Amino acid sequence: MHLGMRQSVLARTVGVSAAYLNLIEHNRRRIAGKLLIDIGRELGVDPALLSEGAESALIEALRDAAAGPVEHSHDMARPEDFAGRFPGWARLVVAQHRRIVALEHTAEALTDRLTHDPQLAASIHEVLSVVTAIRSTAGILAEPGEIDPDWQKRFHRNLYEDSRRLAESSQALVEYLDSADDETEPGLTLPQEELESWLERRGYHIGELEVEAPVSGKDVLLGADGMRGSPAAHSMALDYLAQYAMDARIMPLDRFRQAVAAAGPDPAVLAARFGCDLAAVFRRLASLPQEDAVPRIGLVQCDSSGTLTFRKPVDGFALPRFGAACPLWPLYQALVRPMTPIRMRVEQAGRNASAYLTYAISQPATPAGFEMPQVFRATMLILPEDLAGRDEAAAILPIGSSCRICPRSACQARREPSILTDGF
Repeated sequence: MHLGMRQSVLARTVGVSAAYLNLIEHNRRRIAGKLLIDIGRELGVDPALLSEGAESALIEALRDAAAGPVEHSHDMARPEDFAGRFPGWARLVVAQHRRIVALEHTAEALTDRLTHDPQLAASIHEVLSVVTAIRSTAGILAEPGEIDPDWQKRFHRNLYEDSRRLAESSQALVEYLDSADDETEPGLTLPQEELESWLERRGYHIGELEVEAPVSGKDVLLGADGMRGSPAAHSMALDYLAQYAMDARIMPLDRFRQAVAAAGPDPAVLAARFGCDLAAVFRRLASLPQEDAVPRIGLVQCDSSGTLTFRKPVDGFALPRFGAACPLWPLYQALVRPMTPIRMRVEQAGRNASAYLTYAISQPATPAGFEMPQVFRATMLILPEDLAGRDEAAAILPIGSSCRICPRSACQARREPSILTDGF
C-alpha cells in the first residue's frame, strides 16, 4: 500500500498467481527461499523482515554469525541480551557477518572460474601467446647490428599486427570478466549455461507444453519468452523440450499435482502410480510450478564421465559451475550401482548447513548394443527437508560442493586442499 502497488502486479512480477500470494499474506501457505527473496526485492525490504520481524531477524542473524567456523566462548550463546543492550553494535556485527559471507561466495565463484572456466583459459592463453610473439620480435629488433631493410619492414609489420591482436584479445578478456560480474547474465560461455539461464527465467516450468495440444519445442524457443542463444544452446534446448513434452504426456500436470498432494513427493510411489521410470519422476517434480513446490526442488544430472550435464539449484545446496563436484554425492554413487535406487539424507558443508533428502538413479542413456559399450546417465533429486519431511532416524551423510571450496578437513574423498581452510 505504501508503494501504491496492487497485489496482482506484485504476484505477476514474482511469478505466482494473485490467489496464491493472497494465501501467503493470510498465513495459509508457507513461504521461503527464492519466492521470499523475490518479494523482498520487489518491495525493497529485507526478506527476513517479511517473515519474522526486525528484532527476531536481528537475533537470528547474530546466531548465524556465532555459528561460523571460528570457535567462540559460551557467552556468545545469548544473542538476545547483546541485541537488547547494544542494538547498534549488534547491527554492525550482522552487517560485517553478511559482508564476510558475501566475500566468501565471491572467492568461491572466482576460484571456480579461474580454475576450470574453458573460455577464460583460452583467452589468457591467447594474450600470453601474443605477448610472447611481440617480445620475440622486439628482441630481434633490439639486437646490435644491421638488419636487412626487407626483414626490418617484416618485423615492424609483425609488431603492428601482433599489437592489434593483443589489444583485441585484452579487450575481449576484460569484457568477458565484466560480464561474469553481471548478476542478470553471469558470463554465459557454454551452451549448457545458456539453456540453464533460460530455464531459470522460466522457473524450469514450460507451460506451453502442459496443455492438451502443446506447441512444438521450436515454437517455444521462438516465442515471446524464447531463448536468445547460440545454435548449440538451441539444439540442447530442443532435446530438453522434447523430453519435457514426453514427461508431461506420461504425467499430466493436474493428475500429477493430485498425486503429489495425496502421497507427497515420494518418487517410488509416483513412479508406480504413472508406470514410468524414477528419473522421469525426478524431472517432473523439478518442473512443477514454483507455487506447487515451496521450497524449491533441485535436480542434477551427469553422464558416465561424472560431468554435470544439467543443474537446477536449490537454496542452500551449492552446485559447482565449473569443474568436478563432490565425489560423495549420491549422484556418483548411483553411477557405480546402475539401476539401483538410492535414497540418502545429506548435509552440505558451509555456514548454516541444512539437511536434504536426495534420491538418485543411474539408467541407460542409449539403447544397448553389441558394438558400443553401455552409456549411463545418473539423475539426483534434491528435496529440502521442509518439503520431504524430517527423518530423524536416518543417518546424515556429510558432503561438500567441490573439494576446492569445501571446508571439511577430515574427508577421505578430498582431491585437493580447500582455499577456505588452507588458503590460496
